[in-house]
Amino acid sequence: MDAQMVFPHLSIKPGECIIVKGKVPPEAKSFALNLYHNDSDIILHFNPRFEINTIVCNSRKNGLWGSELRKSVFPFKQGEDTKISLSFDSKEVTLKIKGGQEVKFPNRLEVNSAEKFSVEGDFAITSVEFD
Repeated sequence: MDAQMVFPHLSIKPGECIIVKGKVPPEAKSFALNLYHNDSDIILHFNPRFEINTIVCNSRKNGLWGSELRKSVFPFKQGEDTKISLSFDSKEVTLKIKGGQEVKFPNRLEVNSAEKFSVEGDFAITSVEFD
């Protein structure tokens, strides 16, 4: 999956929020939001997959992926606008999705900072805010 937009050299702390707005194209297969602790370690890989209507979440430490967690909540629809708010602390990452759905994923790295954020795949970004 190619990165559409990468935000390097960030300093995101617990409680701060990343808000991503955009549209899922009608032919979308999947997209991903990645929150990096550093250039190689990923706190959260959030990957909605439309072919199976499942959200796959994972993390990566020292180049090794952890066990995938699959979420049965699937609030995304092809061809619709959406908004995703992401925040984290040392215990977990919380994503709030337009329509009131919430997805939580453990902060397996137990870190208190993020340095990079990316959006990949089938997602037409209209805005990204850091709050």
